[in-house]
Amino acid sequence: MVPAQGDTLIVHADIKDALLERMAVAVKEWKMGNPLDPEHRLGSLVSKSHFDKVRSYLDQAAAEKLRVVFGGNVSEGNFVEPTVVDGVGPDSLLFVEEIFGPILSVTTFKDVDEAIALANDSVYGLAASVYTSSLNNAIRISRAIRAGVVTVNCFGEGDITTPFGGYKESGFGGRDKSVWAHDQYTELKTIWIDVPGAG
Repeated sequence: MVPAQGDTLIVHADIKDALLERMAVAVKEWKMGNPLDPEHRLGSLVSKSHFDKVRSYLDQAAAEKLRVVFGGNVSEGNFVEPTVVDGVGPDSLLFVEEIFGPILSVTTFKDVDEAIALANDSVYGLAASVYTSSLNNAIRISRAIRAGVVTVNCFGEGDITTPFGGYKESGFGGRDKSVWAHDQYTELKTIWIDVPGAG
């Protein structure tokens, strides 16, 4: 399976149902509430405007008649329940746009080429994760995905020595962290001088 970004899951059709069943069990542990309380795994969204934006994707899922596997509820205080929406096609707003909220869009693929094409069918390219038992597929997909950071069978916490930044419309066109970050603080200049009598 290949999550193209944090709110999109691109998963092989043969394992999708089993994966969603396991996810449903895990998400039951995610209690919403004050994030300073260790009992809670999920706090409110940062503002009313952001809450309204994220909630609009739930409305969009309903308009597209997509299947909400679990979640889908909102509550006072800008809370959105962890939600998984299945059957999301590549033309759906839930696939095309970055949601930045607790909504996961699920899209299936049949082969690796289709997975790569789906992952790259986005104007964004900050980060992706690849989960596979095949080393060949891990390398092939990681190289082919147009994202600034790709993790394989893990979650990338980042490191000050490794560059962080995106492709396409993700990020600001440069890289944070590592020696590569120096480029954004410098300007290159070329000067040609004809020195009379030299040479």
